[in-house]
Amino acid sequence: MRRVTPFLAGLLFGLGLCLSGMTNAAKVLGFLDVAGLWDPSLAFVMVGAIAVAFVGFRAARARGRTLAGGPLELPASSAIDVRLIGGSLLFGVGWGLVGLCPGPAIADIGFLDRRAALFVVAMAAGMAFFSVLPAIRPTASATAALEDG
Repeated sequence: MRRVTPFLAGLLFGLGLCLSGMTNAAKVLGFLDVAGLWDPSLAFVMVGAIAVAFVGFRAARARGRTLAGGPLELPASSAIDVRLIGGSLLFGVGWGLVGLCPGPAIADIGFLDRRAALFVVAMAAGMAFFSVLPAIRPTASATAALEDG
C-alpha cells in the first residue's frame, strides 16, 4: 500500500492536469495574458484545486499521517521572507515565459513533448544547482576574513 497510494495520487493529479488544460502551454499563457485575449477558464481550475487542497490538508492534519502511512511533513514556518518571495517570482516568471510549471511539464513528458522535457531538464539542473549553492557560496565569516585580509 505504501507504493500504491502515492502512485494513485500522482495518477489522479496527472489526469486532473490533463483534463483541466494545465498541460496545454497555450491555454496557460492565454490565462496569464490579462491584458490581451484573456482566457479565464483556468481560474475555475485554481479555485477547485484550492478547495480540494483545503479539505485535503485539514483531513491530513486530523489524521496525522499520510495516506501511505508515513509521517506527515508540513512546513514548520509560515514566514514570508526574501527566499519565499524570490522563489515565487522565479516560479512566476518561468511559468509566464514558457506556460509550464513542474507538474504539467512532467505530465507532458508522457506525451513525448520535447519542449516539456527540456523544461524538466532545466528545472532539475536548477534544483541541483540550488542544492549545492550553500556549499559553494562563501559564509559570512569567510567573506569578512577576505575583506579584512
